[in-house]
Amino acid sequence: MLEYQRFLSVHWIGGSEIIGLTVCGLSFIVLKLFFSVEAIEMSDMNKMVIEEFRENGGKVGGYFDNMTLLLLHTTGAKSGEPRVNPTAYIEDGDRLVIVASKAGAPTNPDWYYNLAANPEVSVEAGTEQFDALASVTEEPERTELYDKVASVYSGFDDYRRNTTRVIPVVTLTRR
Repeated sequence: MLEYQRFLSVHWIGGSEIIGLTVCGLSFIVLKLFFSVEAIEMSDMNKMVIEEFRENGGKVGGYFDNMTLLLLHTTGAKSGEPRVNPTAYIEDGDRLVIVASKAGAPTNPDWYYNLAANPEVSVEAGTEQFDALASVTEEPERTELYDKVASVYSGFDDYRRNTTRVIPVVTLTRR
């Protein structure tokens, strides 16, 4: 796997004609014959997704068309600066569940370290914005929730197979 600019992961599958791309932690396959792969800064991709999310009442099209995304507002663990990251989620009762998969990369995404240091976050889900408390789950709940997410978004099964780290699962509870 090659990683470009922290945003675009390229996986060569069965030769050079088909590649798998991982974007914002979600995977898809593209025929290389018809598309060129261009490295984009993660922050640029996030800006595009955030803009579309806000313009369309929380909906993002294309590959993300059938996914529920939220915008996670955190405070930088080192910088103290506000950060916003789009991520897929599922609901578990009154909590939202997000996964710090980073598409199966060997390290956690930056937003995970931000909320671990500063668990008071803000969430945009659809057209609603609310404050929440982020909590990193422990076993056996972590595995149970990860399995629920993977049953909705099958790419998360690939992510856990692609890494040796235990991928954190985080719950967001309204405050």
